[in-house]
Amino acid sequence: MKTRRLVILFAIALISVAASGCGYNTLTTKRENVKGKWANVEAQLQRRADLINNLVEAAKMAGIQEQEVFGRIADARSRLLSATTQAPQGEAGDKTPEQKQAVIDAANTFGGALGRLLVITEAYPQLQSNENFLTLQNQIEGTENRVATARNDYNAAVQDYNTTRSRFPTVISAKLFGFAEEPYFKAEEGAQQAPTIDANSLRPEPTK
Repeated sequence: MKTRRLVILFAIALISVAASGCGYNTLTTKRENVKGKWANVEAQLQRRADLINNLVEAAKMAGIQEQEVFGRIADARSRLLSATTQAPQGEAGDKTPEQKQAVIDAANTFGGALGRLLVITEAYPQLQSNENFLTLQNQIEGTENRVATARNDYNAAVQDYNTTRSRFPTVISAKLFGFAEEPYFKAEEGAQQAPTIDANSLRPEPTK
């Protein structure tokens, strides 16, 4: 009886180890997929930051004097670049969920500042007739599409990874080997709504 119990316990232990090993390989593969998708998100966010800097300079050259908006954009851009360039502190050279959440928060803040600037520039007809500015604006629209695509691809990879991580017996491997849950790239509440600007707050162009 005692021998039989030992055999059963050994069999259970063997099955658990085998299941954990299999789960480890699966989780590693899916986490690498998340890592790759996240790298693409950061690349698109940095491309957006570079383009917006050019847009701000074009707006300044056109005489737009919304210093508060420019200040918010500069601060948000600095936060975003700081978050995206921070050295990874997670497993396998990846950023931790906390680091990724910091990037997500900074990207949402930067997006809000960008939306405010674009609304303001609509009030300046000379900008809308400037070919260079329109080209830059089109590039920004294309970048926003790339950011949206990269974000959706990343979220799909996170859903696949998190779902696998939560299932039995893979959850055993996740707990044993420290596979943390990955954060989704969620926009801030109300981010889908276009920002509104009080026309009376716009400063007139300086007279020449």
